[in-house]
Amino acid sequence: MDDASSSFLDGTRVESPAEWAGHTPERSGGVLATAALAVLILAGLAAMGAGLVLDQDPVGWVGVVLAVLGIAGLVLRLGRARQRLSHVGSLLGGALEGVPAGQFVCDGNGRAVFVNAAFRRLTGWTEDESPIHALARQFAADADSAGEFRRLLDRVRGGAAGTVELPVPTEGQGVEWRRVQAQPIDGHPGAILWRVEDITARRELEQVMQREQTKLADFMDNAPIGFFSVDQDGHFLFVNATLAKWLGCTPGDLVDGGVGGARRLHEVLANPPANSAPFDLLEGGGLEQRGDVAMRGLNGRRFQASVAQTVVVGDDGRTVHTRSVVRDLTPEREWQEALRLSEQRFQRFFEDAPIGIARVDDGGRLAECNQAFLALIGTDAGSVIGRPITDLFVPAERAPVAERLSAVQGGADPATPLEVRLSGGRDLVAQLYARRLDSLAGGVGGDGGADLMLHFIDMTERKGLEAQFAQSQKMQAVGQLAGGVAHDFNNLLTAMIGFCDLLLLRHKPGDQSFSDIMQIKQNANRAANLVRQLLAFSRQQTLQPRILSVTDVLAELANLMRRLIGENIELKMLHGRDIGFVKVDQNQLEQVIINLVVNARDAMAGGGRLTIVTSNHTVDQPLRREHETIPAGDYVSIEVIDTGCGIPKENLQRIFEPFFSTKEVGSGTGLGLSTVYGIVRQTGGFVLVESVVGEGTTFTILLPRHQGEAKRPDQGEPRERRGSDLTGSGTILLVEDEDAVRVFSARALRNKGYQVLEAKNGEAALQQIGADGTGIDLLITDVVMPQMDGPTLARHVRQKRADMRVIFISGYAEDRLGDIDGVEVAHFLPKPFSLKQLASKVKEVMREGK
Repeated sequence: MDDASSSFLDGTRVESPAEWAGHTPERSGGVLATAALAVLILAGLAAMGAGLVLDQDPVGWVGVVLAVLGIAGLVLRLGRARQRLSHVGSLLGGALEGVPAGQFVCDGNGRAVFVNAAFRRLTGWTEDESPIHALARQFAADADSAGEFRRLLDRVRGGAAGTVELPVPTEGQGVEWRRVQAQPIDGHPGAILWRVEDITARRELEQVMQREQTKLADFMDNAPIGFFSVDQDGHFLFVNATLAKWLGCTPGDLVDGGVGGARRLHEVLANPPANSAPFDLLEGGGLEQRGDVAMRGLNGRRFQASVAQTVVVGDDGRTVHTRSVVRDLTPEREWQEALRLSEQRFQRFFEDAPIGIARVDDGGRLAECNQAFLALIGTDAGSVIGRPITDLFVPAERAPVAERLSAVQGGADPATPLEVRLSGGRDLVAQLYARRLDSLAGGVGGDGGADLMLHFIDMTERKGLEAQFAQSQKMQAVGQLAGGVAHDFNNLLTAMIGFCDLLLLRHKPGDQSFSDIMQIKQNANRAANLVRQLLAFSRQQTLQPRILSVTDVLAELANLMRRLIGENIELKMLHGRDIGFVKVDQNQLEQVIINLVVNARDAMAGGGRLTIVTSNHTVDQPLRREHETIPAGDYVSIEVIDTGCGIPKENLQRIFEPFFSTKEVGSGTGLGLSTVYGIVRQTGGFVLVESVVGEGTTFTILLPRHQGEAKRPDQGEPRERRGSDLTGSGTILLVEDEDAVRVFSARALRNKGYQVLEAKNGEAALQQIGADGTGIDLLITDVVMPQMDGPTLARHVRQKRADMRVIFISGYAEDRLGDIDGVEVAHFLPKPFSLKQLASKVKEVMREGK
């Protein structure tokens, strides 16, 4: 070391922390004893002086005493201050001793007055040498480190603080690092606080981070895709080496740009976007830009690139930088071209393809096929390889297939696939695509022949769905037609039945015209039954479902069924145990059973046996039957089995169509089974049929099983007692667009004592109601009317009078009202209705309002 720093390096004995901080309590006690002795001595001297003075001056005696007492008090205070100072010094010494960093303090003369244990551990210092020497010794092996440490000593000698980080070689363990700090102590010239820390772990972590950052920078710079960033003026801020290579330059050529500064983005675009910001890659700009652009290098090379760019706007709203990624599409385009060329050669079949693929040689024999094709025809490869491909089709399809394959081998390219049926043991329908494979170098068929590649797509399920859809569309169209016809007929039948009731009021039994009127009414009721069957088929009838036991319903029908089938047919009923309940309309269920029984009776003209079986039935998986799929669930099954003539297979698909019948003209309406189908489907059930000609037919009805208790029919709504008084009073607004129905209904209600206001449509009705709707007790309106329908009229009326009671009448089902929002259907009277039914409903509603 030089002379300037030698004053810091002389050896000096250093006190321990307790010694440096102060004296021990024993020594402090000695100080107090000494102070007390001094007080006594001073007191003696004072007394001697006082003896000389007292004889002459009493006042002088008093002064001596006070002086002695003052001296004694000063000595005691000095002792207590020394004790406090010793305590504070002990605390400071303990704190410095416990810190993990090495520390020592030297005074203005360069002598060390405190050294903690951490300093001893880090430097190996002993009391035989100066702490500065011990610290300098660690860095002496390296000239640069030694010089840096000397410069730190010079700065400290000049009164300035300093910090250095220096390596310390270790034997067999690499290099450790020390951070040395020197801080002059204010108020004590020349006094220095030294601090030494082991920073080896931190430096190692920094080195690891630096290596990782270097790797990341290398990855970014040499990634297989290009990265760049530009500012709001389009100047390049960053370009990786990959993109610069594509552009025929270096990153510095774009970022620095030489004399002219950084280059702009649009200088490297073959077709820069017009009317856009300098940093935009594509027309329209935006914060997120993705697409393909043509780029132009500084050397003139052009290439297509796929770009993705995110524009980041600074907090000031003006500065911009981009995060941009570029992918050179040149290799990809080359790969696509190579792939296109390779596809022109013969391609082997794909074993894992989901469709059947087969290769046929030039002799028409199956050469190869995949597993999907084998699964399609239900056989193994050994059974079909080498066989003529036409053998795998049903006989009727072999000639068209052979003709198509021959045409393709001759060079034809059919635009549409051929629909074929395969002989795979089941009714398989597939689409056949055929493609000629010309001989290519390295491809199959290198002998110059023209092989064929066949693709088979299974269309069996699709064909079934198409048939199901067509059947559904047909039934829906017929149902809509039936519903519309039923609505019109209901209006006509309402008028016929109603006017018959009015005539019967004047023509009592015994009257000459009574029987004629009754004949008209009875035939009108028969027509009404036919209309109900049409509504049942179209599933537009109003149902009143209840929770019932099928066994109970059949027991009640047993006598009626025996009368229907006659004596030459045996009726046998078999009921399962614990049959579940169903939620159905009992009347409709009875009609279903009666229709099936009558149909079975007609099939057993020469006698036979009719068996009805009930049981619980569970469908574990969705079951496909004909054109319908039965969902999984619990059902109650009703089987009606006859031993009749059976139904031919060609008729099984049509038996549920309305007006289809194999009976003689006049023997039936053709609505029996269609009614069965409509009622069961509207209830949520299914109808299945199996038949063998000459052996008999089984109809199976599956109704969803309901969890609950059965409800007897007599627990329903109370019916009007026979002969009850149907007269009443009040004002009724009757709205009906059918004149005959309106005239009959108005006359019927007036005969019962009501005041009736008539309207042909909703607009006329609103005019009669007035502003507040007062004076009208009940609104009776048809549902379907031109311009304003019944529910709309009811909404307008209830806006004026919220408590207005409304009865809807319609030839459609009550469920049709659910299609109109905002109307609460409390009362509904289906057409056709009689005078008594109308009067009963009106009185019931009027009674509720009182």
